[in-house]
Amino acid sequence: MAQYQAFSPGIKVNGNTVLSVVNSISAGSETRKEILSHHGIVDPQGDEWYDQQAWLDAFREIGEEIGPNTLFNIGKSIPEHAAFPPEIDCLEKALSAIDIAYKMNHTKGDIGYYKLVSYDGENRKAVMECKNPYPSEFDRGIITTMLRRFKPADSYKQSVVLDESQPSRVDGADSCTYLVSW
Repeated sequence: MAQYQAFSPGIKVNGNTVLSVVNSISAGSETRKEILSHHGIVDPQGDEWYDQQAWLDAFREIGEEIGPNTLFNIGKSIPEHAAFPPEIDCLEKALSAIDIAYKMNHTKGDIGYYKLVSYDGENRKAVMECKNPYPSEFDRGIITTMLRRFKPADSYKQSVVLDESQPSRVDGADSCTYLVSW
């Protein structure tokens, strides 16, 4: 599976997550609402559940019509304003928590995962594997916000890059791997 293709039929996405597409960036929100509407998601509500494939089709159109930077910004907005339990108090826990949040906002089928493959606090690097149908730039945005929000106080340089030595959804694989450094 590549980007934009649900792993199984019938998967649903929480409405608050869908609303992140609309509310992620103030400029262009009406255009993103129209794109969602083109794919059957009209006036999304936070307490409803929506077809993941329709949402992925909207993502594809946003990426093609508006651009990958918008997908990155939408990804950044997912955890940007989210409340986190007090036990999420460091970067390692925060990166691991992405998968928990992902599973809370999807239902009914194989949705994939976000996995912290390795974490080296001393050398300030981590590896994340994202096996899901979302656009690569969207995942990079989510990881970037978690890094910025939970990095050590003395960290001034942060980076989240696609590991081009690994298979990638961009090239039709099921997952993308990201190199995280701070």
